[in-house]
Formats: sequence, C-alpha cells, structure tokens
Amino acid sequence: MEKRRVHLEISYHGAAYEGWQIQPGRKTVQGTLETELSKLNGNIPLTVTGCGRTDTGVHALQYFAHFDENTLPLDFLKYKLNKMLPKDIVIHSVFTSDVHARFDAKQRTYKYFISKHKDAFSHPTRWVFTQLLDVKAMNKACNHLKGVHDFASFAKNESEVKTTFCEVFEIAWEENEHEYIFTVCANRFLRNMVRALVGTLVDVGLGKLTPEDLPVILSKKNRCEASESVPAQGLFLWKVTY
Repeated sequence: MEKRRVHLEISYHGAAYEGWQIQPGRKTVQGTLETELSKLNGNIPLTVTGCGRTDTGVHALQYFAHFDENTLPLDFLKYKLNKMLPKDIVIHSVFTSDVHARFDAKQRTYKYFISKHKDAFSHPTRWVFTQLLDVKAMNKACNHLKGVHDFASFAKNESEVKTTFCEVFEIAWEENEHEYIFTVCANRFLRNMVRALVGTLVDVGLGKLTPEDLPVILSKKNRCEASESVPAQGLFLWKVTY
C-alpha cells in the first residue's frame, strides 16, 4: 500500500526542551513526538520531519511537521496524541498533503518579546530588559535589513548550509506599555539569526550602534561584527506559510 504524508500542526513551549531536533540522550520536541507516535504505530518507529529547527528554549506558536505511513487511523490521531503528549506540546490539527514540511515552506515568521518590567508570570516567554529603547532608531535600522542580503554576520557556524543569503519580507519593532515586540518574516533563517538580529537592534536602541552601522555589519560577513545574541526564552516561531 502506498504511504500517505500525514501533517501535524503543533504548538510547543520550548523551556523544557533542547530544541526541536532529535539528539541522543537529550529531551527534544521531535524526540518526544516520535516516541509517542511509535507507541500508536505498534512500537514501529516513525520519523517526523519538521518545518525547521528551533534552538534550546525557543517556543513555537505554529509549527508543521510530517511523517509518511499508511496504517494509523487519522480520525482520532489528534485526540490520542494530545492525551499522550506532555502539556507543553499541543496538536492543533492533523491532515494529509504531499507538501514537504521543511522544503516547501515559503515564509517563516518569528516574534521576539522583551518585557519592560520584571513579571512573575510572563518570564518563561519574555526577556526582561528594563532599559529604555529608541524604537524609532531600531526601525530605521530594520530598513537596512529588508530584501535579499548575506546574513553571515548574524549566524552561528553555517558550514553545513549552501548559502547564507536570506530574503527578509518584513522586519519591525513595536511597543506598548509593557513590552517591546520584534517581528521578522523571511524565506529562510540561519542558525541563531533572529536572536543575533535582536541583540544588534537592541544595541541600536541603546545608542551603542547607529542605524547606519547595519549595512557595514552585513558587509563584513563575520559573526564578531554583530552584537551578542539575546536569551532564547523570548523567541517564538509564530507562523509558517506554504
């Protein structure tokens, strides 16, 4: 019997996991999901392919993954998985499609949340940073990052990737009484890229860098030219578009 491609739409709170990708001896979202799926599959392992790799402590509001098989009853798969999985992983929908969860994704949107005040309840999903930031300057700097650029200066060692060029469709900051919110949408992202972008733009907001420094940093193609990465807990994979 020909196998079908089953897709899962997922959310997860990343605090307890060392990222999405399975790693021997480590607790990951992919590993947790594959363990429970194999139980439903008669203890026959199923390999799940995700739409991307999130790092340790990073969350996902919308994440897609697929696996290929032909025997599982899909009508109750969402219900059964949600009963079996821990509370910090939720299955929102189950459907079939020939789409590849990773390679057919056209756009990915990330958001990063910075809390202006110490908060007893939101700290697992926010970076607390109490210094005032110049959002106008940060958005001016963002204008230099739109379009197609080589983002090597904002990535960890990317020897395994074919190119460090990405196309940024949307990038902006907004603020309210309680927090700063960063949104970036692109066709692809490099490892650690969003957190490095946020760290660099925060330095613009503090006056340590100017908006005009961003093209120079891009041109250097050297991670040492950009600022330190911000903590993982404020970062969400927000939306994936196919």
